[in-house]
Amino acid sequence: MSDLKDVIVVGAGAAGLAAARALAAAGRDVVVLEARERVGGRTRNVEVPGSDAYVEVGGMWVGPGQDRVLALLTELGFSTYPTHDQGANIGDFGGRVSRFRGRMPRLNPLVLADIGLTQLRLDRSARRVPLQAPWTAPHARELDGQTFDTWLRKHSHTATGRAFFRLVTQAVWCAEPDEMSALWAQFYIHSGGGVDSLINTTGGAQQDRVVGGTQRLSIAMAEELGDRVVLGAAVTEIDWSDDEVRVRAGRRQWRARHAIIAVPPPLVSRIRCTPDLPAERAQLLQRLPMGWTIKVNAVYDEPFWRAQGLSGQANSDRRALGTVFDASPPGADPAVLVGFLEATHAQAAARLAPKERRDAVLDDLAAYFGPKARSPVHYIEQDWATETYSRGCYGAFATPSTLTRFGPELRRPTGSLHWAGTETATRWAGYIDGAVESGQRAAREILTATNP
Repeated sequence: MSDLKDVIVVGAGAAGLAAARALAAAGRDVVVLEARERVGGRTRNVEVPGSDAYVEVGGMWVGPGQDRVLALLTELGFSTYPTHDQGANIGDFGGRVSRFRGRMPRLNPLVLADIGLTQLRLDRSARRVPLQAPWTAPHARELDGQTFDTWLRKHSHTATGRAFFRLVTQAVWCAEPDEMSALWAQFYIHSGGGVDSLINTTGGAQQDRVVGGTQRLSIAMAEELGDRVVLGAAVTEIDWSDDEVRVRAGRRQWRARHAIIAVPPPLVSRIRCTPDLPAERAQLLQRLPMGWTIKVNAVYDEPFWRAQGLSGQANSDRRALGTVFDASPPGADPAVLVGFLEATHAQAAARLAPKERRDAVLDDLAAYFGPKARSPVHYIEQDWATETYSRGCYGAFATPSTLTRFGPELRRPTGSLHWAGTETATRWAGYIDGAVESGQRAAREILTATNP
């Protein structure tokens, strides 16, 4: 058995590494245990075959207002570049395909008015949800007792308007509106600065990319921590009390005064805890399922869509590949279109044979950008629901009645156990910035509790 540590961190994604970095900087003896043979969690760079280029098969964007991750990138010497956002976008809504510039596709004026009014009501209601304690919001029980779909059907009065917000839900949460609590949806919207902030490119959450890929952020933090990071250490048992923790991974065991659990909520149930976690914590974890996305990168010799005056961005309320972006690096070498199969579309696509799924994706890309899109040089996909130590992406969401019944458990320490992960953030929950916030907050809890 190893010597007594100050803190054991379970999980070497952005949350766990940010926590460990803050603790190490404060002079604490910390070890990070990561089940995978890599760091980065739900961020991952994959090399394009036969080149030095890469694509990002996980989280890939940072944007304005994401102050913690942007500050960390600057501190570690990373730079960003803008997502390609020049040219016309493709919109396929209500059976009509159009090219458009700006925020919204060309739609029937009544539909546009419906979308605008629904979003106004949604943003206004979301701003009344306290970020530190959403369960204390006005009408919290009413909101939490219904699905987001129920709320949208009450406030949106056109079929195309409801389809638009269903697409938004799939794109933002990788879930369907009828799966999640309306209170969770509104907390999340407030957390990210409003609907426009969540869905926009320039000025929004998709504005910028990290040079070298977002996984490099975790790699750099792990390099700073050195041998404090242990890979291939899948935690299977945690014995905990108010003043000590024993953690087992394989044949190895560590002891510490505190532990930070920084893994996706559904994965906590894989760890045998002694004693059992308190009933309310266990009930909370059972009500935080992961979203489902299959992320696809189609790599081409050149960005042919730009020659057509297109931005590479496309959305559809009927196609399985409902959201597409130009994901090419500066100079467009290689040229990349990234698309997302989300929620029920991901579930249906996962049932297909790999070639059938690839063909279906390329058919959708060709419908958006023309026949050249059917012939990528490389095709790289990642189904996050099949990834052993994620089991979904982008993050977990709360089902109805979860926040009002068990919400206070989200961040409340359990004896010597502290909880991190982007789902526990108050700002930019679900994003890399939220992960960094959560890790820094968990470290601060321990430092505050242990400082003389």
